[in-house]
Amino acid sequence: MLFLINLISFLAQLITILVIVQVVLSYFMDPYHPLRQTIDRILEPFLAPIRRLIPQTGMLDFSPLVLIILVQIIAQVLIRLLRSL
Repeated sequence: MLFLINLISFLAQLITILVIVQVVLSYFMDPYHPLRQTIDRILEPFLAPIRRLIPQTGMLDFSPLVLIILVQIIAQVLIRLLRSL
C-alpha cells in the first residue's frame, strides 16, 4: 500500500514539475527544440481536454494551472483513500 501511495505522490510531483518546465521553456525556447517537443508530447494528452473546456484568454493559457490543480487534488484524494483502507 505504501508503494502505491509513494507512486501516486511521485507521479503527481513529476507532472507538476513537467508543467512548470513547459511553461518556462515556452518563453525562452523554440517550439521545435527536441526537449520542448518531448515535454509537449508528454503533457498534451492532459492539457488538450482542459483547453477544450477553458478557452484561451487573450494571450494567457490557464490550462497548465488547471492541470496542476487537478493533479494535486486527484493525488490527494487517491492517497487519502488508500490510507483509509
